[in-house]
Amino acid sequence: MSQKSEIISKILSPALQLWLRSQVDSVEDLQFQISGRNRHLLSGYIPSVFLNSTRAVYQGLRLSRVRLEGENIRINIGQVLKGKPLQLLEPVKVTGEIHLEEADLNASLSSSLLSNAFTDLLSMLLELSGQPQPTTILEKYRLSWHKVTLNADKFVLNGTIVDALGNEQPATIRAGLELVNHQILRLHPIEMDVLPKLFPIALTQLQVDLGDDVELEIINLEAGKLFCCGRLIVRS
Repeated sequence: MSQKSEIISKILSPALQLWLRSQVDSVEDLQFQISGRNRHLLSGYIPSVFLNSTRAVYQGLRLSRVRLEGENIRINIGQVLKGKPLQLLEPVKVTGEIHLEEADLNASLSSSLLSNAFTDLLSMLLELSGQPQPTTILEKYRLSWHKVTLNADKFVLNGTIVDALGNEQPATIRAGLELVNHQILRLHPIEMDVLPKLFPIALTQLQVDLGDDVELEIINLEAGKLFCCGRLIVRS
């Protein structure tokens, strides 16, 4: 076995696999490939890592399939050689694609990541409709999201909203998805059936800033499926 193969198989691969698994709740199948020369690897520099996983769960969100490539990765190689956990020394630029299925989204509705994202969406819609304090308004209600439906041209979010007196009403949001640019996602057209008195202004669209760490190239809705392709920055 060459020195390079030994470095990868006996040191870097186990350390990287342990680190990757620590980033998710669970993963059914995890495959990855490390590339780099000896002098790079021994200095803690990994030129690139290819990763392919199926049925991963990240913060309660089920991901059908994930394919990623990270480049120019710097790690704490000195500590790794002593058996310590791998750590990223610098943010890593990652490109890849994520496949989500409708069934996985519905199985993830109880996760804080997804439920908070949907509640944040409702908060942004309230603010856009002219409500000055959307968070304060939502604190007066209990929100529950029950079902996500993915169609070829839109997604449908169904739930219930309960007021302080225990009165329950259905809540439905329908919207198409499209990219304005790499960092702006537009929901258009929007149709809502959520406490009409809270939305004095009829809404037709909402633009969501994904932040500087995300660059989406493709977002595609199909019946029962959602596909995303782009780049993001992973921080330690």
